[in-house]
Amino acid sequence: MHLNARRLVRITKGDFSKMFDGLDLIIVGAIAIVIIMWGPAKIPEFARALGRAQGEFKKAQKEFSDAAAAESSAVTANATVAAPKLASAIKTKDEMLIETAQKLGIPTDGKTKEQISEEISLKVKWLGAD
Repeated sequence: MHLNARRLVRITKGDFSKMFDGLDLIIVGAIAIVIIMWGPAKIPEFARALGRAQGEFKKAQKEFSDAAAAESSAVTANATVAAPKLASAIKTKDEMLIETAQKLGIPTDGKTKEQISEEISLKVKWLGAD
């Protein structure tokens, strides 16, 4: 096997730009500056600090997601519980008409809504005249 030494050593500008694009050069430069400023002994401490910060961030993010999910399920549960109470609290017009007639002592059996309404009106007018 014959190796061409010139070919292995010879790197053109095109080959270099294919190996590293602009972002890669920036990252390599930043790492070099960090090594020069703090020295190789500080890099592991810096990496540990970044790891801890990332862990804290993920922990806070999970807590926030859990709290949001709990809040959402609580709102849904409250809405589910409140809906039957609300439905039972709202009376229909017919129920209110019959209840009013009964409070005024008007019998409602076998009468239409219109008849009950007329009797309530007469009773209220009669009570108001006294």
